[in-house]
Amino acid sequence: MTDDLALLDPARPDRFADGSAHALFRRLRAEAPIHRCEGGEFGSYWSITRHADISAIENDPDTYSSSWTRGGISIIEPPPGDVMHANALGMVSFITMDPPDHAAKRRVVAPAFTPSEMQRLAGDIRRRTVERLESLPRGAVFDWVSDVSVPLTTDMLAILFDFPWEERAKLRLWSDAIVSLDMIRHQPDARMALVMEMAQRFLALWQERLAAPPALDLLSMMIHSDQYDRIDQMEFVGNMALLIVGGNDTTRNSMSALAEVIGRWPDEWAKVVADPTLALNVASEVIRWQSPAAHMRRTVTRDTDFQGQRFAAGDKIVLWYLSGNRDEGVFPDGDRFIADRPNARRHLSFGHGIHRCVGARLAELQIGILIEEMVRLGIQPQPAGAVVRDAHPFISSISAEPVILG
Repeated sequence: MTDDLALLDPARPDRFADGSAHALFRRLRAEAPIHRCEGGEFGSYWSITRHADISAIENDPDTYSSSWTRGGISIIEPPPGDVMHANALGMVSFITMDPPDHAAKRRVVAPAFTPSEMQRLAGDIRRRTVERLESLPRGAVFDWVSDVSVPLTTDMLAILFDFPWEERAKLRLWSDAIVSLDMIRHQPDARMALVMEMAQRFLALWQERLAAPPALDLLSMMIHSDQYDRIDQMEFVGNMALLIVGGNDTTRNSMSALAEVIGRWPDEWAKVVADPTLALNVASEVIRWQSPAAHMRRTVTRDTDFQGQRFAAGDKIVLWYLSGNRDEGVFPDGDRFIADRPNARRHLSFGHGIHRCVGARLAELQIGILIEEMVRLGIQPQPAGAVVRDAHPFISSISAEPVILG
């Protein structure tokens, strides 16, 4: 490893706004797939950049902890005074737990994402997707993010939770506040006020659903679950935070990336137009290409050797999904979007092992339906300005994307 590479901080936020992170990760995969950063912007940490190494670490939760008590799942540490550990998903939830607690807590949420539940939701998702697409202007520039990605994902979350419809915009507001690097750094009080508002609103809904008969919404399923007595209020709020961030950011940013890849690779989109059965594969490929969760963090529980490197107990390990999803050894020509890529589903965007995203089916369903209906309605967005990406090492977020329909 050359000296200049040893001094690099892969998590520097500006790399994710200008796209230069991809070139750096390409170099790390080739020269230093397990890279140590000393005293970076987010402290000292190890970067894991190859697909196989990321999977291996995620398959060993005993050695590599996700627990909120050890720092949780993000490189971003909770700001001082953050009693809820509300950094980028550092809150108490099933994703920030290790075995044996993790499995029991995850079972409370899992029934909302079974194949039968997805089938039940599919009709409503399709109807709302068609309504949204048919409302788009023709021949005028509009923002794909605010006019397509945001409303489709926010509305779906409101349906999933049976959240008061007139308040649904708050779901995105709270989600953005939880992961906002700018607010963590510069507006901690305003951010914590939004996190507390979220907590109070969901706890009020907890009491309402507890007093009501069981229903099919996710909140009711959780509260009336036979595992309910295992969850305290802090965990409930943490689970809701996890679900709104996962539902908002993963799906929203993949939907936003869909418009970008259509503009960059129209020949690939033509494959889907010619064969709409590719829709689900395209959903996986755009999730791979975008990598909406740029990384997950683990913390070493005991001194251990890994691929010739010595990790010490307490070391911070950053699993770069953004890099693993473009690993040349798994995804040839990984920087390109390829509609019929045969192994698109091997992406790491939903995680691997026991922490694989519980809502993966729902994200794939929403994005797949969007693709199907875009093909059916002949909607092919063309770029009408620069795509604006956020400077954030945890969430690969697109904040603006001007497009035009012919």
